[in-house]
Amino acid sequence: MVNTVTAVETNALEIVTRFIRAIERGDFATIQASLHPDVSYENMPITPIVGAAAVTAAIEMFLAPADLVDWKILRQHVLENCDGMCAVFNERIDRFRIGGGWLELPVAGLFEVNPDGLIVLWRDYFDLGSYQTQLSELAG
Repeated sequence: MVNTVTAVETNALEIVTRFIRAIERGDFATIQASLHPDVSYENMPITPIVGAAAVTAAIEMFLAPADLVDWKILRQHVLENCDGMCAVFNERIDRFRIGGGWLELPVAGLFEVNPDGLIVLWRDYFDLGSYQTQLSELAG
């Protein structure tokens, strides 16, 4: 059986990749423009953040301590088919350079992209304790 990827699925993959690259650049205008007005951003150990402006502000806060951000996408796939909503799964290493050292966080992410090409759900799974420990060590 040949595994084919439709144009809609390819578009969803590109949307998520562009979104991640905007995060790396700190391009908050592109970040907000990529999000549906009622997007839900769910860092699974933390309370969800709802709304494009609120999510953008949260990302800006998370990125503030870092002078360089590098999110390595290890794997990225469209789940199932795209009948209206496309679900994109990725496995990443989110890296933040803080005070000359690197905070490195393994992350599994799920993004839902609507037919208009906007992210309506962003859910990340990671170890909050590892993040907090590394951040306190790097922030001094």
